This record gives sequence, C-alpha cells and structure tokens, in this order.
Amino acid sequence: MSTQTVEKNGVVAAGGKLVTDKGSTTIADVVVQKVAGLAAREIRGVHALGGGATRALSALRDRIPGATASAGQGVSVEVGEKQAAVDLELVVEYGVPIADLAKSVRGNVITAIEQITGLEVVEVNINVNDVHIPSDNEGEEKPEPARVQ
Repeated sequence: MSTQTVEKNGVVAAGGKLVTDKGSTTIADVVVQKVAGLAAREIRGVHALGGGATRALSALRDRIPGATASAGQGVSVEVGEKQAAVDLELVVEYGVPIADLAKSVRGNVITAIEQITGLEVVEVNINVNDVHIPSDNEGEEKPEPARVQ
C-alpha cells in the first residue's frame, strides 16, 4: 500500500504543499479511495459502486449485525507523490443520461480529492457495469397466490 505526504498544519488546503520544513503527514491510499467513493455516491443517478461480486459481498455484509459497508467499494486508486488516478465501477439508475452522469461524477471526485488531500487528480476512469431498474415491489416479497383453494 503506498502512502501520500500532505501539509501538516491541522487542515489540508487545496493546493497545499506536500512536504514542508515543519514536517509531513502520511495519508494511505484507502483514504483517497474512500474520499472518491463518497464523492461519487453524492451524485444523483449513481445507484451503487462496484461490480456484481463486490455488491453481492456487500449485501451479505449488510446482514451481519454491526458490519458496515465499505465507502471505498468499487473504487481503486493509484497514488503518487503529488498525483492520484482513480478508477470507478458504477451502477447507474435507469433513465439517467450516462455521459452527463459520468461528467458530474468525475468533476465531484476530482474536486473532493484535490480539496481534501492536496493531490492533483490526473484521471478518473469510469466503468458503468450495470443499470438499476426499479421495480414496483422492490424490497417487498409478496407471497405467491395458491394455485388451488
């Protein structure tokens, strides 16, 4: 796991120096991963992050008392000394224009990472791997009617 050095003065400002004469702070890749995941989820039209297997494991985790879903699910990052690259796997809501959604997600992720960490984001690759189609009875299981009475 690589780490990133960021300004050490209590608050990281956008464009903050990565190394200062007063010291440094190390930020793990997982921090950038979580920031990207949370920023992507803020955009209306993003149903979920991750591929089918990842979402299935998350659904199992949700059934375990006390377990929480990972904010970095469906997000992979590569962090260098001054730059970061992000790959996202999205499930989008049906009816949302995917090109517009991708532009909004990309912009929000870049802004969040650059403001919080001071890293320059060089790319955000988005892979839309599914479309969520809401059903009338989602979340409800209706018993099948008896065939005979």
